[in-house]
Amino acid sequence: MIDHSAHAASGPQTNWAGNITFGAKQLHTPASIAELQDIVAAGTAFRALGTGHSFNTVADTEGALISVAGLPRSIEIDREARTATVSAGLRFGELTGVLHRAGFALHNLGSLPHISVAGACATGTHGSGVGNRSLAGAVRAMEFVTADGGITSLARGEAGFDGAVVSLGALGVVTRLTLDLVPAFEIQQWVYEGLPQEQLLGRFDEVMSEAYSVSLFTGWHGGPLDQVWLKHRVAGEGPRTAPQEWHGATLAQGPRHPVPGVAAEHCTQQQGVQGPWHARLPHFRLEFTPSNGEELQSEYFVARHDAVAAYEALDEIRQRFSHLLQIGEIRTVAGDDLWLSPAQGRDSVAFHFTWVPDTVAVTPALGAIEEALAPFGARPHWGKVFTTPPGALRELYGRYADFERLTARFDPTGTFRNDFLAHHFPRSA
Repeated sequence: MIDHSAHAASGPQTNWAGNITFGAKQLHTPASIAELQDIVAAGTAFRALGTGHSFNTVADTEGALISVAGLPRSIEIDREARTATVSAGLRFGELTGVLHRAGFALHNLGSLPHISVAGACATGTHGSGVGNRSLAGAVRAMEFVTADGGITSLARGEAGFDGAVVSLGALGVVTRLTLDLVPAFEIQQWVYEGLPQEQLLGRFDEVMSEAYSVSLFTGWHGGPLDQVWLKHRVAGEGPRTAPQEWHGATLAQGPRHPVPGVAAEHCTQQQGVQGPWHARLPHFRLEFTPSNGEELQSEYFVARHDAVAAYEALDEIRQRFSHLLQIGEIRTVAGDDLWLSPAQGRDSVAFHFTWVPDTVAVTPALGAIEEALAPFGARPHWGKVFTTPPGALRELYGRYADFERLTARFDPTGTFRNDFLAHHFPRSA
């Protein structure tokens, strides 16, 4: 573990994928909230660093990075309120087992349990399910250290809260989050292969509503979809049995990895074996590293009612990007009221792309995808690679200017600003 005092970087500090080398010359890992406050109050330029799973420069800075991984671990469950107040540096995989043993669950999880709670919420990260909001949708209250070293708390319903949850780290260093809980539940997971395109496009809502969480995996090769991952919630009648055929797709005869041909040992258990929510909702197990980071990722959100038309638009240009893909994924996300959430104000479908690690080659493909999805008001995931210009983004978010004013209110000196924020949220606007 890095000592809590500031350090000159011993070598280039990079994100998980290795495509971003941070410009920071120091990395702070404070061991207490008081120490964090002192560090922030004494400096002029900081960015909070989670687990480094963003693929762009959202966490970069020429000042100093602050990791909250060294802050005291805490999980406080309020059974009556059905909430858990947790330290922001916790990874989801470190939290979920504790919640489950207490009889509770989060409403959903992302594909990786390795990501930090604060980082995932700050960038609008999500799982899947027509009724499931992004992970940030569970936040009921939050606490963060502002530029003067003070501590600010905001709760759902208070002014500015909806702008502060998905904040891209622009307001300060988040230290604690209070999350809504639901009763613990069990999941059975099955994988189907070879879903015909005509079945998906003709019955899109039916397909995506088949289970509590549904993920479609495709290489965008023009034929049937490679895989459909169905995560069924075990109801009162108990475990179910999966049919061999479903909408023209065939039940997989063994465990599968999302990327065809890759061994499935790192994936959560499939083939209908019942297990707790936190051991099935992610695609990958906490005890394994799902890959070595040799990839880039992009994702675009469109309104759910535009999903079929958006799919067809992408299918028409697949030859411009499919050769650069490791795999694509399609998921649904329920709408919310968070100002910068990519699902803000509309139930959404998210088109995800896992690329080969070649920024030069991938960048033109992003332009082609963004052009094809522009008629549908596609919003990019804030933590992944995209080229959508600030002017276009401003038109896609009704509270964009409100968020700029919120950052000026909480960080008037620009302590937490970086090139990414200055580019997308210029203070002169």
